[in-house]
Amino acid sequence: MLRKSLAVVALAFALGGPTAPPSAYAVDAVATEAGLPPAEAVTYENVEQLKALAAKRPTVVYFHAHWCPTCQATLTSLEARWPEVRRGLVLLIADYDKDADLKRAYGVTYQNTFVQVAADGSKLKIWNGGGIETLNSRTQFPQ
Repeated sequence: MLRKSLAVVALAFALGGPTAPPSAYAVDAVATEAGLPPAEAVTYENVEQLKALAAKRPTVVYFHAHWCPTCQATLTSLEARWPEVRRGLVLLIADYDKDADLKRAYGVTYQNTFVQVAADGSKLKIWNGGGIETLNSRTQFPQ
């Protein structure tokens, strides 16, 4: 179960208010990959935060727009199925409208975009849409 729900992040975006606190939303899921911590979802704060997370764990930035029905559906699906997200993953939720520098840095041109970030902060992969299966299959994990 999520300590805080992804819906909190979506609601904060929808209301235009502050995003969720910087602490992570850990999931108490059954271990599917030995030795890896549970998947986490956090809100984007700054590039330093992103690099610090990516240096430690596979990190994917999700560009969410509060006005986007597809983004809202994606967050709803992620919340409902969060225990299925691969252990060890960090999902960093960025505001498509407010985080313009980050969007530009990764070449993101529309909302509902996922970007996996390398340990040094560079872009590894980029894709649009998809659910848990896509997130799990497209995210590269160290061997």
